[in-house]
Amino acid sequence: MVKDMAFIAYSVRDVPKAREFYRDVLGLTEGGLASDHWVEFDVGNTTFGIGNGEPLGITPGSSFAATFEVDDVAAERDRLLARGIAVTDIHDAPNCYSAFVTDPEGNKFGIHQRKSA
Repeated sequence: MVKDMAFIAYSVRDVPKAREFYRDVLGLTEGGLASDHWVEFDVGNTTFGIGNGEPLGITPGSSFAATFEVDDVAAERDRLLARGIAVTDIHDAPNCYSAFVTDPEGNKFGIHQRKSA
């Protein structure tokens, strides 16, 4: 029986460059493990990791699973666009707003803002 989420991981070829992107551009906080081969970030109660998954059969740049909650999706989108990061238009769903970002390796992730009740 599944009891919790252990972590989300993205495969990248250049771990130091990806570490810089997720830490310095996206603003994630590094967690307990960090090396030139694997880096973990603390995101709420979940760990988000990056490392080269090629030996495991996971092609770098092929991941799309993580979505990060933000306070203001429009402001975050504008901030990323100003840094030259690829971001989609904002999608307006009944209970949230979201946009999708491409990291320097081609992995995609979402930025998400819940609508007020």
